[in-house]
Amino acid sequence: MTFRTQKILVVTGFIAVVIVIATGLYFVFFKAPAGPKEVSPVITEGIPGALPGTTEAGDRTFVSPEEDGTLPTIAPTPIAIGGPTAVTALTLTGVTNPSLSADGRSLNFYDPADGKFYAVDKDGNRIALLPTSYPDVDDVTWSPDGKNAVLEFPDGANIVVDFSTGDTHTLPQHWEDFDFSPAGNQLITKSIGVDPGNRWLVISDPNGNNAQTIAALGNNANKVEVNWSPNDQVVAFADTGALTSGFGRKQILAIGKNQENFPGIVVEGFSFEPKWSTDGSRLLYSTHGPSSSYQPQLWLVDARSDTLGENRRSVALNTWADKCTYSDKTVVYCAVPNNLPEGSGLQRSLAFGIPDTIYRVDTNTGATTVVGVPDKPTSMTNLNVSDDGRTLFYQNSITGTLQQLQVR
Repeated sequence: MTFRTQKILVVTGFIAVVIVIATGLYFVFFKAPAGPKEVSPVITEGIPGALPGTTEAGDRTFVSPEEDGTLPTIAPTPIAIGGPTAVTALTLTGVTNPSLSADGRSLNFYDPADGKFYAVDKDGNRIALLPTSYPDVDDVTWSPDGKNAVLEFPDGANIVVDFSTGDTHTLPQHWEDFDFSPAGNQLITKSIGVDPGNRWLVISDPNGNNAQTIAALGNNANKVEVNWSPNDQVVAFADTGALTSGFGRKQILAIGKNQENFPGIVVEGFSFEPKWSTDGSRLLYSTHGPSSSYQPQLWLVDARSDTLGENRRSVALNTWADKCTYSDKTVVYCAVPNNLPEGSGLQRSLAFGIPDTIYRVDTNTGATTVVGVPDKPTSMTNLNVSDDGRTLFYQNSITGTLQQLQVR
C-alpha cells in the first residue's frame, strides 16, 4: 500500500468519525421527544363574525344627558335635608330693610319702587301697611313688635312712623344710628353735636320725647354700636377697651342703660359684629384676624350681666354675624359663603355674590350642621326665621328680592 493510499484512508476515516459524533450529538441534545398526537381545540358555535366565546350582550343602562351635555341635576326637596331646596320667590323686585313681623309668620319691608311699606307671607301674599308713600328712604330701623320704624333720609332728616295709627314724628337731624328696646317703647340713638363734648348716647320715647343722656361719646362715636339686648341690660358696645396680650386681641366694652359697669368681652381680631340670642343669654359675634387668615370667624360667648364674656369658644364657620339669625335661644341659622377668599374680612367686597350654604349652629355645643342650599346658587343676607322655626326668609344679595325656603 502506497503512502498516498494510506493518506486517503486516514482522511476518509477521520471524516466518518466526525459524522458519527455529530449524529450522536444531534439525537442527544436537539431532537424533540415524541409526544401524543396534537388535537385541535373544539370551537363552540357562537355569534357569526364575533370572536370565539362571545355571547349575546344584555340591555345597557343609558343616562340621557341634558341638552347642554351635562348630567341631570339633583331635584330640589321641598324641605331642606342637606342639598338643593325648593325656593319660593316673595317679591319680584328689590326691597329694603326686611324684618320679621309681629305675627312671626311674615316679613315687613320697604319697597323703594313706590316708597310704601308692606308685609308679605311665606306664600308671597302681600298687603300695604300704610297707604302713605315715603320716597327716597335711605335706611329703616324696625321696632321688635313691628309697630314703629325710624326712617332716615339722605338729607339727614329722621322721622318715626307708627304703623298702628299712621302718625309720624320728626326726630332731630343730629340723631343717628337707632335701635329700639325689646318692648319697642324706647329708642336709643347717638346724638352727634358739632363739639365732641356734646356727643352722647341718648334714650327717648319712640316719638323722641323724654330724651336722656346715658353715656358720653366724645371722639369715639364711630367706635360705638347701638344694640339693645333682649334681656334689657345692654344697650350698646364700645370698641374702646384696652389691648391685651397678643396681636389683635382686645376688650369690647358693654354699655348698660343705667350706666352699669359690665365686664369687657375679650375678642380675637377686628371688626367686632354682635348678634344677640333671643333671650339675651348668649352673644354670637364675628371678628377677623391673622388666626383666621383675615376671614370672618364666628364666636360664641355668655352674655348675661353676671357672666358676660365667659365661656368664649369659636364656631367652625367663616361668615359674618349679620348673615346669621336666631331661631330660638339655642339654634342659629347662618349663610356661609362657599370658598371665601383670604382677606375678605378686611375687604368684604371680595365676598360679594359668592353663593352661600345654610348651616345650623347649636349654641349649647357649638356644633354645626349643613341644612341645605337654595335650588339656584344664591348669596344671602337679612336672614329671618318664622316663629314656628319652619320658614327661613332671606334677601338675595344681588337682586335684593325676598325669598324663602323650608328648613323644617
